[in-house]
Amino acid sequence: MLFANHSIKLNPIALSLLGLFVCNGSHASALEQSGQSILPFLENGNYAEMNLFAVDSSVSGVIRDRPDIVRENQNRDTGDIGKNTQFYTAALKLQLTDQLNFGVLFDQPFGAEIAYPLRPNNTYSDNDTSKEGTSVKVETQNISMLLGYAPFKNFQIYGGPVYQEVKGKVSFRGAAYTEAYNGYNANFKKDAELGWLAGASYQIPDMALKAAITYRSKIKYDFQVDEDIFGQPIELVAPAKTRLETPQSINIDFQTGIAEKTLVYTSLRWVNWKKFETRPNQFGAISEILTSEATGGEYTKGFKLDTYQKDQYSATIGLGQQFTDKWSASTDISWDSGTGHPASTLGPMKGSWSLGLGAQFNPAPNYFIAGGVKYFWLGDVTSEDGTYYLPIEGIKTVAEQAEFRNNHALAYVLKFGYRF
Repeated sequence: MLFANHSIKLNPIALSLLGLFVCNGSHASALEQSGQSILPFLENGNYAEMNLFAVDSSVSGVIRDRPDIVRENQNRDTGDIGKNTQFYTAALKLQLTDQLNFGVLFDQPFGAEIAYPLRPNNTYSDNDTSKEGTSVKVETQNISMLLGYAPFKNFQIYGGPVYQEVKGKVSFRGAAYTEAYNGYNANFKKDAELGWLAGASYQIPDMALKAAITYRSKIKYDFQVDEDIFGQPIELVAPAKTRLETPQSINIDFQTGIAEKTLVYTSLRWVNWKKFETRPNQFGAISEILTSEATGGEYTKGFKLDTYQKDQYSATIGLGQQFTDKWSASTDISWDSGTGHPASTLGPMKGSWSLGLGAQFNPAPNYFIAGGVKYFWLGDVTSEDGTYYLPIEGIKTVAEQAEFRNNHALAYVLKFGYRF
């Protein structure tokens, strides 16, 4: 335990790796990717860093034995739908005065890349016309600008604007999406909007203590979405923009020394995915026709292309140890709640548990190189086609399509930090 009259002796950058995987929620929930950490802004003095992430995932399932979605006498395995992905983060923090700090953070907060391989069962792939599988790809970029003010010693308030870009593509292939949607493509053209963040931090350097809470606003978009079936534009209704919101979130970060050259750290995160939904204009028109026909006109409101039923909660707790002036290491355990069960066929996973290991080398007092690996046990889930929650009798058993079990992902990170 700590004694009030003793300080924790740590090299000022020896344990910068504590944020190595705190900010990596990749393959955990919904479109969650970077974790939107502001930890670099809490570093002392002038500081810059860059992080490179790579994720190798293995995600597969077994389709339910139903003649309406599986060709006769065919293997019901979906094949591996996970794609290897990479993303980046970077940060610059400037100590302007004793009371003022300025920071610029770049990250790629949300992302997804799922591709069902071509399979003879024809459930999530089209073996007859396009020779393609169902796929989704979402890319985002954030630039956050922070100005921090310390009204008194050890305490800081901060905030600023957030510039965000989003683009995405979705393709439906196979019998799982009925004849009306087999061949459907939606291209969400790149758009950019502004949001904001605000927070407060408290630090006691002699105890290696840092605590911060950060709120990020939701960001609203009106997308131009090009929709077609096997390349033929859909024109059921007049063209209109598609509304979408990237979610609001709260991050809580905490670390403290517990012994000489030893730190414990934790990170908590909430993301308001329950409010997320997307329904392109022509997709919605088709869905209204289908639900009207299926219910004899009793339900005519259609359904969403993608949505989530629950908010995401995640937590990380870890331990860092400085061994020498040049070498230190950390290990942490993380949990993610997921965003509901069953889950969409466009992201069939329900949260995760993970274990991370990291090491850091300081060739000189003012810079370091760190690396780490993290293993994710992805939660088991039943996948559904988007109609599961409609108020239609018997729809649930029809909407449930496959079981995804015993899946995993492996994430790698390389980090460079520099003080000046």
